[in-house]
Amino acid sequence: MIAHLRGRLFSKTPNQAIVECGGVGYDVTISVATFSALPAEGAEASLHIHTHVREDQLALFGFAEAQEKRLFEKLLTISGIGPKLAITVLSGISADRLVAAIRSGDHGTLTRIPGIGKKTAERVVLELKDKLDDFGAAAPATAGAHHSPAGDDALSALVNLGYPRPVAQKAIETAIARSPEAADDFETLFRAAMAAIR
Repeated sequence: MIAHLRGRLFSKTPNQAIVECGGVGYDVTISVATFSALPAEGAEASLHIHTHVREDQLALFGFAEAQEKRLFEKLLTISGIGPKLAITVLSGISADRLVAAIRSGDHGTLTRIPGIGKKTAERVVLELKDKLDDFGAAAPATAGAHHSPAGDDALSALVNLGYPRPVAQKAIETAIARSPEAADDFETLFRAAMAAIR
């Protein structure tokens, strides 16, 4: 299975990218969010890949962020949602807003996404509500003062170590409140945040 591609971005449109790796051009279906995150054509691009295999087709779906890929794969577990609809969903709403809508049971937001009717929205909330603990907190909670590159890196490192994102977020905010000069230094901030968690 192909899980990751890095190579020259041969071409891109809002729903498709062709990435050339070792002389082979891989045709990858992407979301609008990933399209926006990709560099200019001709530059090196890197995509997290979900390989979808059917009897008659092998399709690649690409994501700029690993979290978006994981959300896509969660959507695929719901009956009635295939890869094309899952990509449409992720193109119609940001990953953070989607997670927030599912957690809060906001059917209205979900049904505004093309292809998602009332029944599908209810199924998405019912089946995924308790399975998103390791995804980012809702957008307002993440809009803390720590959003320096060092803060983002420290948050990512803590989440990768297995801490829930809201806990990691709080620890970083606490660390910065205690020593504001740590805000721009990854190592200092990371150590202070680890101390705050303990």
